[in-house]
Amino acid sequence: MDCIVYVLGSLSDGRGRTYVGWTLDLDRRLARHNAGTGAKSTRGHMWSVLHVERFATRSAAMSREWHLKRDRAFRKTLVTAMRAAVVPKCDTPALPS
Repeated sequence: MDCIVYVLGSLSDGRGRTYVGWTLDLDRRLARHNAGTGAKSTRGHMWSVLHVERFATRSAAMSREWHLKRDRAFRKTLVTAMRAAVVPKCDTPALPS
């Protein structure tokens, strides 16, 4: 039985949010978060998976989840990467019409 620790990201409110959790079935859990039936703090946002780690035991997964929830710098880098993927940067100026 693989326990999965995941970091979700959402840009729905414009500021960039993350959510850290653990589950046995990531697809089912993501669907619940996006349907508004997941954790209370995830309701009203559309989420995508930013990071996944697998563990053999529940205790190892819960320990890693605890550490990721406190690692704001890591979660901030994930949000920055998500923003870069969503809003492509253009190095050339726009052509006049």
